[in-house]
Amino acid sequence: MNGGAGDAASTAAVPEPLEWKFAQVFGEPAAGEEVQEVDIISAIEFDKTGNYLATGDRGGRVVLFERTDNRDNGPRRRDLERMDYSISKHPEFRYKTEFQSHEPEFDYLKSLEIEEKINKIRWCQTVNGALFLLSTNDKTIKLWKVQEKKLKKVCNMNIDPSNTMGNGTVGSTSIPISSKPCFENGGCDAKHFGCSINDFQFPSEGFSSLHLPAVVTSHETSLQARCRRIYGHAHDYHINSISNNSDGETFISADDLRINLWNLEISSQSFNIVDVKPTNMEDLTEVITSAEFHPNHCNMLAYSSSKGSIRLVDLRQSALCDNHSKLFEVQEASGSRSFFTEIIASISDVKFAKDGRHILSRDYMTLKLWDINMDSGPVATFQVHEYLRPKLCDLYENDSIFDKFECCLSGDGLRVATGSYSNVFRVFGCSEGSTEAATLEATRNPMRRQAPTPSKPSRSLGLTRVVKRGTDNSGADTNGNSLDFTTKLLHMACHPTENSLAIAASNSLYMYYA
Repeated sequence: MNGGAGDAASTAAVPEPLEWKFAQVFGEPAAGEEVQEVDIISAIEFDKTGNYLATGDRGGRVVLFERTDNRDNGPRRRDLERMDYSISKHPEFRYKTEFQSHEPEFDYLKSLEIEEKINKIRWCQTVNGALFLLSTNDKTIKLWKVQEKKLKKVCNMNIDPSNTMGNGTVGSTSIPISSKPCFENGGCDAKHFGCSINDFQFPSEGFSSLHLPAVVTSHETSLQARCRRIYGHAHDYHINSISNNSDGETFISADDLRINLWNLEISSQSFNIVDVKPTNMEDLTEVITSAEFHPNHCNMLAYSSSKGSIRLVDLRQSALCDNHSKLFEVQEASGSRSFFTEIIASISDVKFAKDGRHILSRDYMTLKLWDINMDSGPVATFQVHEYLRPKLCDLYENDSIFDKFECCLSGDGLRVATGSYSNVFRVFGCSEGSTEAATLEATRNPMRRQAPTPSKPSRSLGLTRVVKRGTDNSGADTNGNSLDFTTKLLHMACHPTENSLAIAASNSLYMYYA
């Protein structure tokens, strides 16, 4: 679905619309079960391979999932893909591990409570089979290492406890190995023998046969998550974004007014590269809402603002990137502005396409696809829930108008996706000439809600008639279905190489494929 000149993907033909199917769900509550606030998912991210998925929740926990369906038949699967055979088996993930990433804190200097809620998760490069990832709450970023540890149970002693005398001497050692007490990593539990460790004495004449404690009886694998570094005390305002650099050595963190550059190996200092804080805070007109590094060029990054603009900056120009290289924004017609214009223009999320050529942005009403070589306007604009325009007053009163929806692009760059209300998410085709626009619900039957394909999207954000205050705030979509503003899909992620989506609906994680 294309709203202007330029192509979003270089394809010879328009791809066929996909049929999305339910694959898996984790954490789905039973009927009537009350969802706890701490269990609501607040961040979600695939790693670069797509074999691992991480989620963070409001309770400060990080949960890791591992793909299992491509382990046994990986080579066969790739052969089928090369021969263009359809693969009927959907991607399968399993629970891998979880750990407590952040705890609630209290800033005594500012008398401020710091929530443990995970705002963002970003995967780092895998090293020696260990998984590394960054997680952040409002103030503190942490680097975690998740690694499998093999525990070995070995025979520690070949002393028969029945022959142990009162003073700890031993009369015989002729016992089979199978009857020897075994301990993890060779540890000795003296209580097993009914005496303290100091009571053991070796006879002066020695043992007739003494086996060294090196007989491995079993193997166990344990997953351990260790916090390697803590990057803190660098942000006065809430952190809204973190992003890894393609150099594998640095990352950025962004709050409302500043963007800091960190080295993964150094947690004691960071460099402020963007600062939009005015000398007088009364002159503040916009704040930073999201930031992301370019996927291929380590010197480029983009950040969005609450005024609906995206700035592309080059770290080679100066140490402090006060001046942007390019500015992407939509010019509003003077007669179309209203009280809500700036609110709904605020960009809640920006994502680079995998090739680095395009930027996807999400404001309250639309998705916009930008070509970094063309700053005159977006190459495509997708209407997410245009039917809500008449209810902007009600959305403002119940604070729904300030909801921050995330967006994502497929690995091939042919489709974009984002969430809406009533557990609904939308998938659009963004190749030139595509009319694909699917409305799906985060349930076991995602095709239950279908909306008619909208007309050619418009670049204008001009407001239509606004309803009066006090009217019914239930709302309805284009298909006449009632809307529930309390159930909203804010967080989602696209698989980096396949047509697969991970959707966070409250405390449930839904997986879909096409």
